[in-house]
Amino acid sequence: MLRKTLAVAGLAIGGLWAPAGFAQDIVIPNIIELSGGGATVGAMWKNGSSMAVEEINASGGILGKKIKLEFIDTASDPGKARAAMQRALDDKPIAIFGPIYSGSVSATLKLTADAEVPQVMGGEAGPLTAQGSKYIFRTSFGQNVSMPKIANYLRDGVKAKTVAVVYVNNDFGKGGRDAITKELAARDIKVVADISTEAGQADFAADVIKLKGANADAIFVYLNEEESARFLREAKKQGLNKPLIGETTLLGQKVIELAGDAANGVKGHVGLTVDAPVPAIQEFGKKYEAKYKSKPDHNGVKGYIAPYMIKAAAEKAGKLDAKAIAAALHGMTITPDKVPGILIEATWDDKGEIDRISFLGEVKDGKQVITETLPKLNK
Repeated sequence: MLRKTLAVAGLAIGGLWAPAGFAQDIVIPNIIELSGGGATVGAMWKNGSSMAVEEINASGGILGKKIKLEFIDTASDPGKARAAMQRALDDKPIAIFGPIYSGSVSATLKLTADAEVPQVMGGEAGPLTAQGSKYIFRTSFGQNVSMPKIANYLRDGVKAKTVAVVYVNNDFGKGGRDAITKELAARDIKVVADISTEAGQADFAADVIKLKGANADAIFVYLNEEESARFLREAKKQGLNKPLIGETTLLGQKVIELAGDAANGVKGHVGLTVDAPVPAIQEFGKKYEAKYKSKPDHNGVKGYIAPYMIKAAAEKAGKLDAKAIAAALHGMTITPDKVPGILIEATWDDKGEIDRISFLGEVKDGKQVITETLPKLNK
């Protein structure tokens, strides 16, 4: 009798037995940047995804089962992200969220492809979806979608004939630099300065001096959040008076908070923002701010829609099976009338690219203001 009692206790301690109800949880690893250079980005994603899971669980979960998020810090390091991914896949999850930095996504996407587990990530580098994986899915536009829109704006809105490009020397920045220079060349816009900066860089004085010397019609800025804010402060300090054009990151809430009035006047394409003239996304912003006492940027929105993507795909597949969920997401359109948490109608193609409306914006008086709504590429 004693041996039997000890055996049962051993199973409980080892995790092979659990109280009734515990086994019903769906554990989804959230492998994201919670420290290091991407800590700000990861905090937004964590909050957004946590809020979505609370809502989904309160309404009955996915196919009658509750979700439990497991947060794993990559420390903004691709090597650590890869190790974390390998460990997480050992438990055969139905999906994995993250990473957000493109370099860490690149280091992990083959692992999820081999394991046939959908990876809902935040990376925006163009090559991520070009490597043949059927298990990688974007929560925001890839550079291959956003850069043509920015190039059109530089040509038609700014009327630029020459552009200087400043970018961060990582997978995200290099991918953006390659994509924008290609699109500018296709529109007969000359790149007169091509300036590489480092992730985590604190001093942009020399870079701004180079940009002033280039005398371009406009400057395209493609840096991470904290570096973007430092760059903008230095640009204001030196009186750089050329149009500063960017993508979602440059106009993001965290950059605006960190840069202060130096962010005023920045313009660009915004793939995802709580300032969008869409009631559902504005309501999300209010709920987030009430809960976390801060305004979310696009990373908060990306984290929020990730659980709703998996919920919709699992319910379409009719089962909690990783391979079936990935197959269901390909070619799927999720609409807010059926899944309110998706916020904006979105479609995923056979490569995991997302298509939805986007926006042109400008920072005015410390706030992001949307000036134009751009349609989906494929209506």
